[in-house]
Amino acid sequence: MREEAAGGGSASAPSSREVLRLPGFGYFWSATTIRAFGGAVAGVAVQILIVTVIVATPMQISVLSALSVVPYLFLGLIIGALMDRWRRQRTLVMTTIGRALALASIPVLLLLEALNFWSLAVVILTLGVLTLFAESAAQSLLPRLVPRGSLIMANARLGQSETVATTAGPVVGGALINLLGPSILFALDALINAVAAFLQWRIKVVEPKPEPRAAGRHVGHDIAEGMRYTYRHLTLRPLALSVHVWFLGNSIVSTVFAVFVLRELDLPSWAYGVALAFGGVGGFVGAMIAPRIGSWLGAGRAILLGRSLVVVPWLLLAVAPLTAGSGIGVVLVVVSASQFLYGFAMGIEDTNDISYRQAVAPDGIQGRMNSTIRTVNRVVFFFGALLTGVLMTSLGYQLTIGIGAGVFASAALVIVFSPLRDARHDDRADPR
Repeated sequence: MREEAAGGGSASAPSSREVLRLPGFGYFWSATTIRAFGGAVAGVAVQILIVTVIVATPMQISVLSALSVVPYLFLGLIIGALMDRWRRQRTLVMTTIGRALALASIPVLLLLEALNFWSLAVVILTLGVLTLFAESAAQSLLPRLVPRGSLIMANARLGQSETVATTAGPVVGGALINLLGPSILFALDALINAVAAFLQWRIKVVEPKPEPRAAGRHVGHDIAEGMRYTYRHLTLRPLALSVHVWFLGNSIVSTVFAVFVLRELDLPSWAYGVALAFGGVGGFVGAMIAPRIGSWLGAGRAILLGRSLVVVPWLLLAVAPLTAGSGIGVVLVVVSASQFLYGFAMGIEDTNDISYRQAVAPDGIQGRMNSTIRTVNRVVFFFGALLTGVLMTSLGYQLTIGIGAGVFASAALVIVFSPLRDARHDDRADPR
């Protein structure tokens, strides 16, 4: 692999077209895009199966929803350590093949009339574990595919694709499940994953052999080393702490938003879908301009801008005098505008956040650094969602949203009072 892809090279950001011409990234981007679209389509189909086929109880729905987070709680740190020991491309291909097989099992279970709560729970848990492996491998593999100076544009490209997939996927999924039925839809998603695995296999990348470890060295030692590196690093520590606080705020607002809009403001389901679509548009626009903002302001200030902007839409919803009698038009405009700005802010910060992490950390600790941050994020989100239930019950919806806005503001303040504020994408990778 070229030297700059491992941590050197120019920091100048190439165009999107130039990034797609980089050896390996075109296949990586194509596979990621079609997988994201297939996953968004399948996500809608799974929800429909839960409600209409197995007729799950509210408790069973909660359990099935939690199963998607459970792998992060118990395996996130371990898998991150393994990504620094294993071949990342091979792991990515094998887990995508595994996803294809798991998805293909659903039509078989439907055909045999064996799909029930327990069998679907096994499939969802299996997909969760495989997705965790795949995401850990992909995030750690990207710095081996593109030069360090191209990471921000590569992540912007991936962010744009994911936003389009998550915006259009549910709409397409809802239409296709009525047109084709769940069996064919899941078979189609299995085929999409098989194609993605082929594209990932086509990636040409020379992966260095993992650093030799002392005989008998336990994976726990690697995990501890990754956590020490992350939380002792001059700029990665405040970045990690800021994003942990951000996830707490996000767990609050994402939990309360749907029930506030649909129940308290009495917004129709179609209008709720329109508002979410505006969030997707905002995310696409934010990811599109994120490289330019990162180059202009620097990584730290670009992340700070995103963290600060995300406060505004939730503060607006917290103080706006909206009621069910405000009229659909007024409510839809306010809610859609808030979602657009929310997505826009995330598009800016996500691209710059992930790119800076990948650029500043050495290759040998990428898996552990990323998994440390991602795992703690999921733990914070899990308990934050539980806390939100208490807040909604005792304080009401808008005050709970206001608390979420305050938490977002705290995430921005972490950056304001840290060295991360002045960090740039061309900072040299820490050689440790």
